[in-house]
Amino acid sequence: MARGPHETAVVTGAPGWLGTRLVEVLINGLDDPNLPDLSGKSGRPVRALCLPGQDTGKLDAMGSQVTVIPGDLTSGDGLFKLLDGSQGGTVFHCAGVIHPTKGRDEFYQVNVNGTANLLQAAAKAGIRRFIYVSSNSPIGTNSKSGQFQLFDENSPYNPYMHYGKSKKMAEDLVNKAGTEGEMEIVIIRPPWFYGPGQPPRQTLFFTMIKNGKAPIVGSGKNLRSMAYVDNICQGLMLCETTAKAKGKTYWIADSQAYTMNQVVDTIERLLEKEFNLPVAHKRMHLPDLASEVAMLVDHSLQEMGLYHQKFHVLSEMNKHIACSIDTARRELGYNPQIALEEGMRRSIASIIASGQKI
Repeated sequence: MARGPHETAVVTGAPGWLGTRLVEVLINGLDDPNLPDLSGKSGRPVRALCLPGQDTGKLDAMGSQVTVIPGDLTSGDGLFKLLDGSQGGTVFHCAGVIHPTKGRDEFYQVNVNGTANLLQAAAKAGIRRFIYVSSNSPIGTNSKSGQFQLFDENSPYNPYMHYGKSKKMAEDLVNKAGTEGEMEIVIIRPPWFYGPGQPPRQTLFFTMIKNGKAPIVGSGKNLRSMAYVDNICQGLMLCETTAKAKGKTYWIADSQAYTMNQVVDTIERLLEKEFNLPVAHKRMHLPDLASEVAMLVDHSLQEMGLYHQKFHVLSEMNKHIACSIDTARRELGYNPQIALEEGMRRSIASIIASGQKI
């Protein structure tokens, strides 16, 4: 699909992790000679929606090609300004709440109501294509019974907790806007993100591995699909430029899934062998029952309108959450270049370069 060099790109989710990296990629392209240059190096304007009061220094430093617009998806404040004059452009809707700090209802306020507000404003502004970053959670976890199958685009909805329900509801809104002809839509479902710029909760995971406190629930052989942040950005940009992506949903992840043992072992090896950090060479081995109990507690808390991040994360630690990217490869030309070891190497280097301690 041809796209003019001056069509506006609108990004939500900055100055967060994925949103900020996507803005960088829209300006400079992906730093990989094996990938096509899908960027707007010709001067394409990029607008980033940021909550008032957030640190936008990294975005401001990207130059005049980037305009930061203060606003709030849940109230709709700033959306007219964000989208004014962007007719024919693309919205990359990366914003969302994964771990709420204000209770369960924040899932619905941000992920559902915020998406509805943005869709309405985008339709009024004449946006051509709306690309929504969803999650694996609307589809849930892979069944342990019968023959194990990777998720694909035909897998049925089976939302995991209220986060999964809120993202499923947002997908429904996006698909409705597409079928009603308000604009072209594309949905991507990346699983567990990783890469430079990661939030503190991921750095804490690395610290737990270093200190020998990383939880391995059950055998540790459960499969987890993961998505390096630049692989996600590649998928997003291909969703914009590929004509046949209109109205479609794609799984976007690394080339293969990894076992939890592989994830922890890889991080431990890199910390010790390449970054010269002392590691304890231990694991906190827990029975499968630990995740099942955590899931019951997580469910009970959420039904009371509460949310506790540690119970939620532990509830997933023994689950298979793995997908196939064959459709994205075939229809988009998606070709993820970064896998676990190199991605984690870059993540650790980024943490250390920023002055954080692991």
